[in-house]
Amino acid sequence: MNPQSIEDDLAACEFFKGFDKADIEKVAEICEVRACEAGSILFQQGDFGEHLFIISDGLVHLERSMSMGGRKGNVVIETLGKSRVLGCWSTLLNEPHIVMSTAVCQRPTNVLVMQGVRLRELMTSNSALGFNILERLCFLLRDRIQAAYGALDKI
Repeated sequence: MNPQSIEDDLAACEFFKGFDKADIEKVAEICEVRACEAGSILFQQGDFGEHLFIISDGLVHLERSMSMGGRKGNVVIETLGKSRVLGCWSTLLNEPHIVMSTAVCQRPTNVLVMQGVRLRELMTSNSALGFNILERLCFLLRDRIQAAYGALDKI
């Protein structure tokens, strides 16, 4: 994937919608492209999380392993497709964190990957860009928490 394709994917992503071209270019510089096969795991519950992921194309289940007494299983928190974002705590906290869910590719999937620490460096070096990203991360967390509560209602 060439740099322009990365910028196009970022600009099309709801998370970065409305950002100016110069800011999209800065974010694109810290992105890497990862191609994943169906069944691949982007991150796993209990591991250390240090990255933010944007689905370029494909489909990912965000799952949580649960144990309720003698019953164990997985619950799908959310199904995420093109332009959706996963991960954010490493950016907000400026440190690795314990991942609270597993992200499993349901079909061949391409993702843009960026280190949370590098995104945070961009945010702190440009306060306007940093505020915009921080606000989007807050909305992402709100949506993810709502999805988790919704998944719990299905149990």
